[in-house]
Amino acid sequence: MTSLSLADLSKLLSPHLPLGKSRLDTLCLVVLGMISARTVNLTLIATEWPGRAKVASTYRRLQRFFQKVSLPNDWAAGIVIALIGKPPSWYLCLDRTNWKLGKTDINVLVLAVVTARYRVPLMWTVLDHAGNSNTAQRIALVKRYLKQFDVSCVRMLLADREFIGQEWLVFLADAKVPFAIRLKEDQIVRTQDGRLLALKWLLRRCKGVRGFTATLPGRDGHRDLELHFGARRIKGGQELLIVASATKASGSHILRKYKKRWSIECLFADCKTRGLNLEDTHLRCPNRLHLLFGILAVSVALINRAAAQLLGLKHPARKKHGHYAKSWFRTGFDVFRKALACGNLAGIIPTRIPKLRLQRQGVV
Repeated sequence: MTSLSLADLSKLLSPHLPLGKSRLDTLCLVVLGMISARTVNLTLIATEWPGRAKVASTYRRLQRFFQKVSLPNDWAAGIVIALIGKPPSWYLCLDRTNWKLGKTDINVLVLAVVTARYRVPLMWTVLDHAGNSNTAQRIALVKRYLKQFDVSCVRMLLADREFIGQEWLVFLADAKVPFAIRLKEDQIVRTQDGRLLALKWLLRRCKGVRGFTATLPGRDGHRDLELHFGARRIKGGQELLIVASATKASGSHILRKYKKRWSIECLFADCKTRGLNLEDTHLRCPNRLHLLFGILAVSVALINRAAAQLLGLKHPARKKHGHYAKSWFRTGFDVFRKALACGNLAGIIPTRIPKLRLQRQGVV
């Protein structure tokens, strides 16, 4: 990494962040340092500083940055969207990533944007407990999203069996957020002929793909919710994959959309062992973790943009089994790290990105 690389990134981000020059340079060091060193560990990032300062001095500078700097809650969202090119619509994937630091549980609820080429964290909540998120936390995260973006830019919200519940699904339906969410086999529904049955009993003879419509009975003061289902057997017929959507569609269509949920699992791998080694952090404070996750999101967006610029309209090469030889992320990661080693980011990062006014503006 060279001083020129830091200056280029600082010039790119300065219109978008309310930081002085010293703090902005430190943020840029963290962004480029975690890409170059393949870790978010501040001790290792400190060795990437191109100046004459001692490593210990740079490390203390990084510590002070995370102690003192406070940015708006969703400060990275506008930068991420500007970097990936303002797609007209996208899929949203909701999931948690968690690990332990000593006896401390690090637990982050992440809302990621997925397009044909990109999978990038957009908004997140650092949870103060281990285990699943609750309904209030999920609703609060989606409300934050809807304050910044119009609902029309959501092609589908995708989530696994952890993210269920009457209040949660009714909220999404009332907010007109299209969704495809996997339900548990023991979920009780009301069939069109009025019977109350568990899904596993209703689908006991399911072979191939099955599509049907049923109602989720209202509980705890919530209204009934009519849902459209796609179902099929997986794992050699031992388990049912049951996906529900409030949008009228065939069972095969719902299942096909739900397959894109796996993108967020790939994103977590990009952020962890296959890329930036997020679990190397020693930060425990929720505010500092929130800031670190924002910097991570900017780094991932820059890497994905580098892949898109390299490949243009092409796709990565595929092997004989049909899978990519390198993912979009890995392609951009290698290109970006090579450019950092050569000290020349020209053509890798743009000279400027538009300053988006996100408040209810969608991505137009």
